[in-house]
Amino acid sequence: MAQTAERAAHELLAQPAPHAPPAPHLAPPAPHAQPAPHLAPPAPHRLADVVPAPAQVQPASAGDWVLPAEAVIVASADPAALAVATQLAELLRPATGYPLPVTHPTAHPVPPGDAAARSLPPADAAARSLPHADAAGLGPAVDGAGLGPAADAAGPGPAGGIALVLDEAADLGAEGYRLDVARDGVRLTAATATGLFHGVQTLRQLLPPAIESPTPVTERWALPGGTITDTPRFPYRGAMLDVARHFFTVEDILRVVDHLARYKLNHLHLHLTDDQGWRIAVDSWPRLTSVGGATEVGGGPGGHYTKADYRRIVSYAAARHITVVPEIDLPGHTNSALVAYPELAPDKVAPPPYTGTEVGFSYVDPADERTYDFVTDVLGEVAALTPGPWLHIGGDEAFKVKGEVYTGFVERVQRIVAGVGKTVVGWHQLAPAGHVDGRVLQWWGTNADDPTTADAVRRGARLIVSPGNHAYLDMKYAPDTPIGHDWAGLIDVRKAYDWDPGTHVADVPATAVLGVEAPLWTESVTSLADIELLLLPRLPAIAELGWSPRATHDWADFRNRLAGQGPRWQRAGITFHRAPEVPWPNTPTIPTQRDTAHTDTTRIS
Repeated sequence: MAQTAERAAHELLAQPAPHAPPAPHLAPPAPHAQPAPHLAPPAPHRLADVVPAPAQVQPASAGDWVLPAEAVIVASADPAALAVATQLAELLRPATGYPLPVTHPTAHPVPPGDAAARSLPPADAAARSLPHADAAGLGPAVDGAGLGPAADAAGPGPAGGIALVLDEAADLGAEGYRLDVARDGVRLTAATATGLFHGVQTLRQLLPPAIESPTPVTERWALPGGTITDTPRFPYRGAMLDVARHFFTVEDILRVVDHLARYKLNHLHLHLTDDQGWRIAVDSWPRLTSVGGATEVGGGPGGHYTKADYRRIVSYAAARHITVVPEIDLPGHTNSALVAYPELAPDKVAPPPYTGTEVGFSYVDPADERTYDFVTDVLGEVAALTPGPWLHIGGDEAFKVKGEVYTGFVERVQRIVAGVGKTVVGWHQLAPAGHVDGRVLQWWGTNADDPTTADAVRRGARLIVSPGNHAYLDMKYAPDTPIGHDWAGLIDVRKAYDWDPGTHVADVPATAVLGVEAPLWTESVTSLADIELLLLPRLPAIAELGWSPRATHDWADFRNRLAGQGPRWQRAGITFHRAPEVPWPNTPTIPTQRDTAHTDTTRIS
């Protein structure tokens, strides 16, 4: 049997000829596997029923693929590919109850729990950082699924298995993938592990919604046949979480990371500092957290992240191919810092802690060199914790720092960012300041006619587009939404979807648009359930704008595909708003549980 598995692994990973058909022949089922019935029911989903919409979809009439209990997941013999393969196995095991061992062409598969797992070769550090379980079902990337030789010759056969092929020659870019589904197996190809990971999210959505169940259920685990070839429109696709107005635990942030990963978003922007609280530890300025971190909106206890907490968030996100973008908001939104260190204040007097929601009243002293010592220390320590290229310096709503004083401050801070090896990002109020190489402006306006930003783009800036009246997810859906704001208008799902990041800001060419981001400010948000209620279902709309070709943009089609996500969120226990403009299934089908009953904790507005 071990020889059969090894031979099948080589077959699954063999590269197709240059002119091979879209769905190449994959490994045949092992002799003991049950063939699919001739008149088996079709897969419950079309190949195109994916969010974000794939770039190219080629359905095949040859038939669906059904995951057999004996299936093996075979990956290229590369630690990064094997890590993604194991994430796939951990995603599929809870609902299916199948062992789904992971192997590569030069090894025999090891089932979960096999004693041989103790001698597995090391995987990459990011994969090893994964905790045992997470809300989206992505568990540890090294867990005994088997990345090395088995202790004996026994091992499951490859029956109709899944191959993850890392092919650097594939013309799929840094994040693209190709998914081939045939009756006798599945092949997922990418040039990078990031592409493989995105392909896994597509495979996940093509399985029945019950795949999100945390316990085994009885289901026909079918994928529709055909080929998907998919690459993103924009390289930057993100969401922002404000953890300063209200503090959220590390576990809450990891849950948000899972939501981003599900929809192929690749950046998490953390708004770490504001008037109401300072959330990131800085060793050289310890009172920032001990004093400045002890408050939040409404007078709650606040909180902060230790450096170990922050590293955990960064590592967890990296294992899901998401880059963390930290924001230290300067020169305004700094009351919490001034409470902790009054020497940074213009009058050198500590203000009282602030737990309200007004903006624009606080600022660090731009005329004092001690301020720049502070900025250099803080940005240096945050940069050292952050492997990604970006460092966000805020810059918005500094109403009391005007004209040349403001631009002079920004230009000096931009140089500090460059000095610590990072690329500066800031809200579009930075636009009048002098340009530095690579500078990125995050545009959050509501009037697309913005000549100041357009001029900054002509001088070399790139844009992340986050229009307040389309992408700000703290806006209410409707007047009766129980939380959120309406200063930028009401944003239902269609308004979140019906705009184009590439053409939205006047006189800014699409080539200058780095991508799109959906911010969530938390003045009225106090729990994970609140976060999810405002994120979903609008976050997938923003994700589609960032990933999918503009030619696929179609509200009627999107709303139908989005409706299919509802039963998945229900099975996963995820809160979401049942938006009336989306045709959600009236009575979701709940497959029979195969063991202990699951209590559905989904909150639906």
